[in-house]
Amino acid sequence: MVTTPVDRSPEGSLAFLREGYRYIGSRCDRYGSDIFQTRLLLEPTICLRGRPAAVLFYDSERFQRDGAMPKRGQRTLTGRGGVQGLDGSAHTDRKAMFLSIMTPSAVRQLGQLFADDWAARIPVWERSGPVVLYDEVGRMLTRAVCAWAGIPLASSQVARRTDQLHAMIDGPAALGPRHWRGLLGRRRGERWAGDVVERARVGTLPAPEGSALRAIAEHRDAQGRLLPRRVAAVELLNVLRPTVAVDRYVVFAALALHDHPAWRERVRAGDEATECFVQEVRRYYPFFPVAAARVRRSFDWQGHHFPRGRRVLLDLYGTNHHPDLWPEPERFRPERFAGWRDDPYGFVPQGGGEHLGGHRCAGEWITIELMKRAVTLLTTAMRYKVPPQNLALNLGRMPTLPPSGFVIDDVRRTG
Repeated sequence: MVTTPVDRSPEGSLAFLREGYRYIGSRCDRYGSDIFQTRLLLEPTICLRGRPAAVLFYDSERFQRDGAMPKRGQRTLTGRGGVQGLDGSAHTDRKAMFLSIMTPSAVRQLGQLFADDWAARIPVWERSGPVVLYDEVGRMLTRAVCAWAGIPLASSQVARRTDQLHAMIDGPAALGPRHWRGLLGRRRGERWAGDVVERARVGTLPAPEGSALRAIAEHRDAQGRLLPRRVAAVELLNVLRPTVAVDRYVVFAALALHDHPAWRERVRAGDEATECFVQEVRRYYPFFPVAAARVRRSFDWQGHHFPRGRRVLLDLYGTNHHPDLWPEPERFRPERFAGWRDDPYGFVPQGGGEHLGGHRCAGEWITIELMKRAVTLLTTAMRYKVPPQNLALNLGRMPTLPPSGFVIDDVRRTG
């Protein structure tokens, strides 16, 4: 047996919250190992990074998701009873429900709704002075995904629903007011989403054929039962919340265009350069920090022992920055994706493994579509200036974002 490195801190939770995205990677570097043991939330935890670790982590025979997500994450980010915490046939059945609405034409439709709203906002930005891109994109995504999902949303509700979804995203790794806002956002969001599902079920709100609302409201499990109202609300939010979270990637894309202006011309040249640029934004910038699982039954791997029930964290950010996988990982180099073939275990910005049988994010195609649309609009539909502001990313904050939200000014239409 190999001796698995053990972090010298008796309890690592505060260090994890303080160091954020670099917590696991810095210790792997310190111990010269892509695996180590620590204690998080008063519980023994194994931390992993790298491609072999991802292959292991997404082995459903060895790991389960039930009971893996800490309660504070369930109460803010994911909710209880949703697809993220399911295993086996229950997970496959629920995941198939999500994938049924992620057809290529449906993904393009959502992208078009977003692009049309963006184009309509440009004249408003021309007259409004400085614009906080994060705030604007979040509201545009909320409008687009609600329309796409079949959920009516009055203009007066857009800011409130966006704030609730942002609070869920921002709350799990926070202490104090940020976490409390996440709890409140989750509670209010589930109440609203549950009302929407109930209205669709009784027929007072028509749910369009093929929409997310209809798929979730009418979904039945293997026993022929409708999802309980609360679980259906969680799953409807599992469509809305991750889509709105793409506003962070859009801000990162704008930041990358600002920091690497030569790529503005390249992405104007065609789809291949845009694809490379978007994928490098997803690799380089921090989004999900980790994924969690529990050991299903005891086993040994590469001489390391994994006891039954042990919580395991896979470092997503660290895997996307692993030098064995990505030469010069701390350099932003979109050309590395030229001719690239998808690797579900080496490139894991939104989880790894297979989409249906595994726990890779079902909304990954939506993320890429929306990012491509945003990059195209930023480079071809408008000109703007980036005034002096704080654009530094604090990797100790999860999730992170430039403190300014990326302010643009002097917006002008092109073409």
